[in-house]
Amino acid sequence: MTTETTSLSPSGGITFQRLSVMTLVLAILAGFIIIGNLHEPDTPYGWYSLLPTTVVLAFALLTHRTVEALFAGAIVGLLMVEPTEIVGNVVDISLAVMMDETIGWIILVCGLMGGLITMLEKGGSILSFSEALVTRVKSRRQSMVLTFLLGILIFIDDYLNAIAISSSMKRITDSYKISREKLAYLVDSTAAPICILVPISTWAIFFASLLEANHITESGNGLTSYISAIPYMAYGWVTLIIVFLVAMQKLPDLGAMKKAEQRAAQGQTKPDGAEDIDFGADIKKHPNSLMGIMNFILPMVVLVAASWFYDIDLLAGVFVAILFTIFLYGVQNLLPMDAMFDAIYEGIKIMLLPLATVIGGFMLKSVNDQIGLTQYVIESVAPILSPQLLPAIVFVILTMLVFATASSWGLFAVAMPIVFPLAQQLDVSMPLVIGAIISSAAAGSHSCFFSDSTVLSAQGSGCTAMQHAITQAPYALIGIILTTVFFLVVG
Repeated sequence: MTTETTSLSPSGGITFQRLSVMTLVLAILAGFIIIGNLHEPDTPYGWYSLLPTTVVLAFALLTHRTVEALFAGAIVGLLMVEPTEIVGNVVDISLAVMMDETIGWIILVCGLMGGLITMLEKGGSILSFSEALVTRVKSRRQSMVLTFLLGILIFIDDYLNAIAISSSMKRITDSYKISREKLAYLVDSTAAPICILVPISTWAIFFASLLEANHITESGNGLTSYISAIPYMAYGWVTLIIVFLVAMQKLPDLGAMKKAEQRAAQGQTKPDGAEDIDFGADIKKHPNSLMGIMNFILPMVVLVAASWFYDIDLLAGVFVAILFTIFLYGVQNLLPMDAMFDAIYEGIKIMLLPLATVIGGFMLKSVNDQIGLTQYVIESVAPILSPQLLPAIVFVILTMLVFATASSWGLFAVAMPIVFPLAQQLDVSMPLVIGAIISSAAAGSHSCFFSDSTVLSAQGSGCTAMQHAITQAPYALIGIILTTVFFLVVG
């Protein structure tokens, strides 16, 4: 006989706590079904449009389960749209997302990038490169500054930055007992800012095309308008300064990052619950140290050069880089052909979790589009806009929307047709508004716990997306506050 009050049935194993959770979940689902049944077709959802994203944030913070939180948000959102057709709508939105050209591009790029990095790892190239750097790095500070500088050099795409830098620097930062969370922060906080500030990146090309599509500039002059806004992309500049100060150990560890660094100082650089990729103990560096280094550097150079040659297309770049690496390894008889292809397949499998997170984020974005989240938020703040406040409000509101949806590129395709006419009506400097919009893209993506750059930086560094996001949050918040102050002063 037991006195434990939490057990309803010892044989059934159902506890009072579990029953409470199940009851709460059923109540939430019932609430969304009621909203869906009471909503009149072809009318705005109003503040109800905020609810699915609220569910995602609450679910993720309580459980630290990112993918499940995103799918939960998408499902409750679809219950608001049409409760009786929930199964069919889930299937339809899943297929629509998987057939989306952007998702297809992301799946191929991330999968093949994982394959390339795994092949470089299996061939000992990353080990050779890391050990060569270890001999030149003499302190914790130097290892962090080197991570920062490598992030600056690989400016062409934040995906490449997040995966390649984290994979090659883990061994070095581990040797100086730097937490994987801090490595992820250094990589992620360099990737997004540098990609918006350098006008020959995938971000720049995409946003330049959006500027032309919204008739802010004439056809062919989108990149010129983008470049004119670079001085006003304050979040990029502020974040680079902050991450440099962290790397130089001039800015102290804050919040959860302090705990992560204390744990790493005791010898545990990888946090509990994180899965690090184990490539096996049989990997050895190249007997010729110079050739081993070149086996890493040459594929990276080919990757960047091919991406540039094919109009800043990372998919084309990684495809060419894989073919080049197969040829490079084959000439040296470094790996058997079947081992190289096995490495590519293994790398693709490694990327399944981050890809599932990105797909879940796109599903949530699609649901938010159906219930009018972006339009509701922007239209709600429109009455308080003034020429002086517009840049700051645009930055803050769009940052919140990107944080909530993890979709900067898709969001701005919706937001720009609303924001630009408001700016023209209020006679606000267009480069300033463009700077505020693109700053919000970087800020929202940087701080969101399920954005692609956050997930990939965490995956490459060896921690979970939530662990990375929580430790990075204080620094991202400082950047957002300083950027808001900048736009208030300049506006």
